[in-house]
Amino acid sequence: MPTSVLLRLFETVESRKAADPAVSYTAKLFSKGTKRIAQKVGEEAVETVIAAVTEDPEHIISESADLLYHLCVLWANAGVHPDQVFRTLEQREGISGITEKNSRPKE
Repeated sequence: MPTSVLLRLFETVESRKAADPAVSYTAKLFSKGTKRIAQKVGEEAVETVIAAVTEDPEHIISESADLLYHLCVLWANAGVHPDQVFRTLEQREGISGITEKNSRPKE
C-alpha cells in the first residue's frame, strides 16, 4: 500500500478534530475520548482476525481498511504522526523479529 494513501487518510482524520460530531463520525469518535477510540481499534482488529479465519479475501480487505482508519483516529488523538510509525518500521527493517523483540526492555 502506498504510504501516501495512509497519509491522506490521516490528514483527513486530523482535519475532522474540530468538526461537528453531529455530522462527522470521526469528530464523534474524538468527542468520545481515548477509551472509545481504543475500543473501536480493538473491535476492528478482532473483526479483521475473524475475516482472516473465514479466509474471505474481500472481507479481510474491508475489515483491514476499517482497522487502518480507526488506527489513524487513535494516532491523531494521541499526537502520533504516521511518519513516526514508518520510521520505527524502517529501523526494524532487516532485523529478525525475534531479535527485535528480545531487544525490547523487559516489563
